[in-house]
Order: sequence, then C-alpha cells, then structure tokens
Amino acid sequence: MLWHKDNSELPAFQVLEPGAMTTVQDLGRFGFQAFGVPVSGALDQFSARVANWLVGNPSGAALLEVTFMGPKLKVQGDCQVAVTGAEVQLLLNGKEAQTWRALRVRPGDEIWVRQAKAGMRAYLAVTGGVEVPLVMGSRSTYVGARLGGLEGRPLKKGDVILRGSACPREQQMRLPDEYKPLWNQQIRLRTVLGPQEDFFEEGLKVFLESQFLVSPQIDRMGYRLDGPQVHRKPEAPQSIISEPSLPGAVQIPPDGKPIVLLVEQTVGGYAKIATVIWPDLPFLAQARPGDRIRFSAVTLAEAHQIYREFMARLEAIRMLLEAPAENPFSLAP
Repeated sequence: MLWHKDNSELPAFQVLEPGAMTTVQDLGRFGFQAFGVPVSGALDQFSARVANWLVGNPSGAALLEVTFMGPKLKVQGDCQVAVTGAEVQLLLNGKEAQTWRALRVRPGDEIWVRQAKAGMRAYLAVTGGVEVPLVMGSRSTYVGARLGGLEGRPLKKGDVILRGSACPREQQMRLPDEYKPLWNQQIRLRTVLGPQEDFFEEGLKVFLESQFLVSPQIDRMGYRLDGPQVHRKPEAPQSIISEPSLPGAVQIPPDGKPIVLLVEQTVGGYAKIATVIWPDLPFLAQARPGDRIRFSAVTLAEAHQIYREFMARLEAIRMLLEAPAENPFSLAP
C-alpha cells in the first residue's frame, strides 16, 4: 500500500554501525514486473506490519529490514520505535529492551539490534515511517538495481535516516504474547500444487513426503533447499519457456533441488511444482541455513480460506494496537 504523506521530514537516526544487511523496505513495488522490476518489500510482512502498527503507522510505512545482525543507531529526535520479527537482543542505551512493543526514545539514545537468536529478519519501525524518496510508487530497496530505499543500497556507517512528521504516541503499545509467531527450526509450508505439477510423478511424492534443509544459498530472490532429488518424468522437458513468477513459487531446476522464490524475482524458466501460500511466507523468510522444511498440499479453496482467516487475524491485531484504519484491500499482498 502506498502511504501518502506531507513533505515534512525529521531526523530519526544516525547509523553508528550498519549491521550485516539493513535496508529500507515497505510492502513492495507493484505494477512493474512486466518491465523486469521485482516487487521487493519486506520479506516477513506479518512482522513488518505489526512493527508499524505498534508505533501508530499504517501498514505501508517504510521501515528497516534487519538481516541476522542489526544496526546500532543514535536517535536524533523524539519518537517511538518498535522492533519485531526475528528473536533478537534489543539494547536501548546498553540495557535490554523488549521487542514487539513500542519504545519512547529521545535524542542521544542508542538503539542496538543484536544478532538474531532465532529467525532471520527483524523489523524496526519509527514514528512517521522512514522517509526516503518514492521510486515507482514504493520506498523499498532493490539492491540488485540500486533502486529505491536509501540510494538503492543497504545502510552504511554515518548515514542519517529521516522520518515522517507524525507525532509520537502517548501510549506504548505491546503485542500480546499469544499473537507472536514462533520461529522453529522445523517448518511446514503449505502449498497449492502447480502450475507444472504434471511434470512430476514420483518426484511429487518425494516433494510432499521428504524433509529438506535450508542451504546457505538464501537471499531476497529465493531459498535454495538441500535434500532428496525431486525428479521430473523422463518425458517431461528440462525447462519451460520463461514465465512470470510469484513469491512462494517452488521451482525444480535440473539438479532436482527445490528453489522457493521470494520478492526479487520476476520470471523463471524452471518447472514449478507448487506455490507456497502467502500466510506461510513469513516462516520461510525467517528460516536459517540448516533449518528443516517440509511441504504439504492444500486445495485452492483451502488456500483461500486460510488467507481469509489470516487477514482477519491481522485486522484483529491492527484494531488491538489502535493503528490507523485502512481499506481492507490495502492489506492484500
């Protein structure tokens, strides 16, 4: 969702240490895939939305996506921040602070998002949202093309991050524990089979009955998995004519090792055996190398029902946190 704001901006942070890879993201850049521009945006959209809601922002406000090891930031102005997503140690002026809740910070305070203990990506939201120029309708960073975000790149030491002009809330909202996701090392991802599941026979059984390991080859384009080979039928073609791809599509390349595509891919020429349903993508986004993944199949009707229930849960959380009301269609991916 595009969040329209006035042109006012305020200093939010100075970057003392950038972390392993910290980028500005929102919910994504839509409408340009036909031109080779991927959606980008936050990989774990559940955690990103909740971070924004905790500080009173709408879902589409830009925030920081922290990969594995986060930044150390010096606060430049009075505001609220919230960190969600991966289980990290959050330090405020050297003292441990709670995640999944809003924190009031003052000029001169230091925030440090330490290495993730579980999960892979944390999200840091600030009052008013991170203020960077809109590029093709989004503030998300696509590092591969140096597009959007902060000069199209991850944060670096010395950067000054601006925020929108909204006022900090008086209340310090907190997400109740029962709504927090648990990041396990054993993950089951629900999929809708297709569009080329007819390329597989025994391979389909292997795909649905085997355990795969998350390999070290993971990024915002996709996750490559290790495990038993998923073979195509002997008569099935080695590849397909390249066609548009969506986040969650599971490709089977010639070596038979699944690749789950994410938000920085627009087309693919490998057969797709299934697509991970949208409510399960945050669990993949939080998976780390060595984590174990199993797939299961649901029908399209079941996928729609799961999606409706997930969106209803998101809306309940938004209302609980008294975040700005939005057109329900703006919550769609």
